[in-house]
Amino acid sequence: MHSLSVVNGRAHKYGDDISTDDISPDDAPANYYSLLMRGVTGEELGRYVFYWKEGDTGLIKRCKQGQNIIVAGKHFGTGSSRERSARELKAAGVRVICAEFFARIFYRNCVNIGLPVVQCKDITPKVSEGDELSVNLETGEIQNLTTSGVLKGVPPAGRAMDILRHGGLIPYIKQRGKLE
Repeated sequence: MHSLSVVNGRAHKYGDDISTDDISPDDAPANYYSLLMRGVTGEELGRYVFYWKEGDTGLIKRCKQGQNIIVAGKHFGTGSSRERSARELKAAGVRVICAEFFARIFYRNCVNIGLPVVQCKDITPKVSEGDELSVNLETGEIQNLTTSGVLKGVPPAGRAMDILRHGGLIPYIKQRGKLE
């Protein structure tokens, strides 16, 4: 099982209505499927996250592995139900996503691949790009270490938290033998 207590990292901020097409554009120079066909795994899968918006200076260039937190507005992950968007964010080094509201399927895809998500109303006006954050995944408390502000978010609960503690749905099922 994975320890999920506290994640520290730098905020990478996005607004409202960010779709899975925005996160994982099919028209990036090397799309997800062509990378998989070439056997590319790991960080390289996250290379073109948000390419439509940021081009070659995208999220992967700003990320330090294991020290990245996405902060977003309402309807993060809306659009198609592609799981690859969550996978690509995780591959880019995102450790947790804090948003005002998530699209339901995207939220579940994140949980299933072991990428923690915390819903937090009104987080976007209280966090700036580059702020240092500390997110308690058990309680949902988000501390902005840059401004000394504290926000109360809603962490995953019940089975979702259990799945995250195991590192995702596949490890959860492998360890438990079934999905109860």
